[in-house]
Amino acid sequence: MNSLNVEEKPKVLVPAPAALDAWSTKTWADGIQINELKQLDTLSIETMHHTYEMTIINPDTAEVLVRGGEFFPEATLAQVRGASLRSSFIKLHGIYIGFNLELSVSSKPLITSRVRSIRLSQESDCQI
Repeated sequence: MNSLNVEEKPKVLVPAPAALDAWSTKTWADGIQINELKQLDTLSIETMHHTYEMTIINPDTAEVLVRGGEFFPEATLAQVRGASLRSSFIKLHGIYIGFNLELSVSSKPLITSRVRSIRLSQESDCQI
């Protein structure tokens, strides 16, 4: 009969980006922070499954109007919580390629599929 020793802890595999040391040393060069944008700047965010258009309402609080995908057929007020890998780590108010975008809509969380591209529309049109 096999017995389980309570002192033995099962091994858990954690993807490198989800480990705290990898997260804290990341350069964060492939994305954008909402608080670095201006009011009324517009982002086009393409995820693995949908495209979203986001207009910045308040850069300091990351409040935006978002439209697109299956949940936002019309412009909806939301807050960008940040970029995550669906783990306990989140890059507050950031949107980064390769990460899930976390939004808060009427105090309810919504997590998109991973971001593939971000396009910023303002006076100078640039691709990130």
